[in-house]
Amino acid sequence: MKNILIVSSEAIPYIKTGGLADVAGSLPKYFDKEKYDVRVIIPKYKCMDEKLVPQLKFACHFYVNLNWRKQYAGIFKAVNDGITYYFVDNEFYFAGDKPYNNIYEDVEKFAYFSKAVLESLPYIDFEPDIIHCNDWETGLLPVFLKTTYGSDTFYSNIKTVFSIHNMRFQGRWKMREVADITGLPEHIFNSNELEFYGEANYLKGGIVYADEITTVSPSYAEEITTPEGGEGLDGLMLERRKHLSGILNGIDYSVYNPAKDKYISCNFMSPDKDTNKPYGKEVDKREFQEKNGQKADKNAMLIGIVSRLTDQKGFDLIAYVMDEILETTDIQFCILGTGENQYEGMFHYFQSKYPDRLSVYIGYSEERAHQIYASCDAFLMPSLFEPCGLGQMMAMRYGTIPIVRETGGLKDTVEAYNEYENTGTGFSFTDYNAHDMLHVIKYAESVFKNNKKAWNEMMVRDMNKDFSWDASARRYEALYDRLTEK
Repeated sequence: MKNILIVSSEAIPYIKTGGLADVAGSLPKYFDKEKYDVRVIIPKYKCMDEKLVPQLKFACHFYVNLNWRKQYAGIFKAVNDGITYYFVDNEFYFAGDKPYNNIYEDVEKFAYFSKAVLESLPYIDFEPDIIHCNDWETGLLPVFLKTTYGSDTFYSNIKTVFSIHNMRFQGRWKMREVADITGLPEHIFNSNELEFYGEANYLKGGIVYADEITTVSPSYAEEITTPEGGEGLDGLMLERRKHLSGILNGIDYSVYNPAKDKYISCNFMSPDKDTNKPYGKEVDKREFQEKNGQKADKNAMLIGIVSRLTDQKGFDLIAYVMDEILETTDIQFCILGTGENQYEGMFHYFQSKYPDRLSVYIGYSEERAHQIYASCDAFLMPSLFEPCGLGQMMAMRYGTIPIVRETGGLKDTVEAYNEYENTGTGFSFTDYNAHDMLHVIKYAESVFKNNKKAWNEMMVRDMNKDFSWDASARRYEALYDRLTEK
C-alpha cells in the first residue's frame, strides 16, 4: 500500500474558487484503493461551505516555528465520499471571507501552511510515501522538506510531486521578507533556486525542489517550455523537462451526469431514436431561455460561458465583436462568472443593450452552471492560454458543442469539426484574433441551423467521450510507482 498525501489550497466539496478544487477533491476517489491510500489536506478556512463544517472533528494541535514566530496549528479531520480530509486550523491566517487575499499576506499564509502540513505528519499518524503539491501556494513544501527537514529520518524517504495548474500565478514577493517569514537558508535565495528577477518565487521553488513535476494537459506541458508559455520560467522548465509530464485533468461523472443531474429541469442521456439527439435538452433550453428573459426560440443558437472573467479567458476578443454577433445573427448568450471589473461591466453593458439576447449572472452558482451546460447549444472558450480547462469537458458531457481556441488542454480535448468526413467534437480557431473567433462562431451557427443531422451526431460523439478521472488516475498511479521505485 502506497500512502499519498495531496496538499492543496482548496478542494471540493469544502472550498472552491477554480479548477484546482475540482482536481484535489475529485481525483482521489479514482485511485485503486487496494494499492493507494490517498488523503487530502487543505486549510480550514472560515469561508468554507458552512453546511460541511459540522462533520469536521478535532484531531490534534501543535505549534509551528515559522522562523522567529511560533504559530498554533490545529488539525481537523473528516471523511467525505470515502476520502480522508485533513484541515489545518489557524484563525490568524484562515479567518478571512475569501481564501486568497493580498500577495504580501498570502506568501506568509501559505509558507505557514506548507510547514504546518509537514509538522502535522507525526501527529496524524500518516507517513506518506509521496506528497503531491499543487500550485505556488504549496511550492515551498518541497523546499522545506529538503532543507529544514532534510536531516530528519522521519522525512528522509518522502518524495514530492508538484503540479502546475497555471504557470502565470507564481507567488512572488520580496526576498528579504520571504527569508524573514520562512527562515529558509540564505544560500538558496539565488537565481538557480528561489530567486526570480530580484524576488522570491514560490512556484520556482516547487519546480526546482520537487522530484517530479506535472501539469494538467500534454499540450500545456510543451507550451510552458517555450518563451510564449513559460511566463519567464521556460529555461527552468526545459532544464527539468525529463521530470515533467502532462496529465490531462478529468471531471467527476457522478457530479456531471445529465441523466441524474438534480439542477436541471429535464434529465436526459440516451439519444432520441428519431432525431439522434439527446431528448430533454430542448426542454432545458426552452425553460432556461424563458427564465432568463430571452426569446424561447429553439432555432436561435444559445451559447454559454462559465468562467473567471479575466484576460486569460479571451474576453477582450469577445468585447471586440459582441455587437457584430448580436446585430448580425440570431445567437443568444448566457454568461456566468466573476472577475475583473472591466469584463463584469462589459457584460452588464451588453445585457442592457440586448436584454432579450444576452443574460448575465455575476458571481458563481453551481446550479446555474449545470443549467448552462445542459441548456446551451454551444459553449465558448476563446482562451489566450488554457492549461487544461474543465468547462469544455463538462459542456461536452451534456451534448453542448465547444467553440475553443487551439491552446493547452483545449487543443487536447476538442477535435475540430470536419464537414467532409463528418468527424470532430467541436469548433476551433488557432490565432488569437477576434475576427477568427467570429468566423468560427458564425460557421458553427450555420452548421447548427443548416445541418442538424451533423450537429446532432456531433452532440452524441461529445456525450460518448470519456473525460472521467479513471484514465488520469492510472497515469498518476504509474508516476507514483516510478517515483517510489527509484
